[in-house]
Amino acid sequence: MNSDDRLMAILSHVLALVPGIGILGPLVIYLVKKDESSFVRDNARESLNFQLTIILLYIILFITLIGVLLWWVVAILNTVLVIVATIRASDNQVYRYPLSFRLIK
Repeated sequence: MNSDDRLMAILSHVLALVPGIGILGPLVIYLVKKDESSFVRDNARESLNFQLTIILLYIILFITLIGVLLWWVVAILNTVLVIVATIRASDNQVYRYPLSFRLIK
């Protein structure tokens, strides 16, 4: 694994927090790099699965009245776990997000 792979793995997590990019960052990295680097593929897939889980949580919370009040909890959880995953990717590790549906295998 080279430094470019590590950078792409880090970006696959960090870009998920950028407003307007969200899930598109990890998706593009996954689609472009999935056949080139297993490290980048695994990190991008974990980030993508977690962001899909977060979107599903937001939809469920939006439907319920009390859920609208809990959006900030999900936002904080998302931010903290993405930071942890970014740190792990910078240490050449793949972080498996807790509470994440594994939709993309």
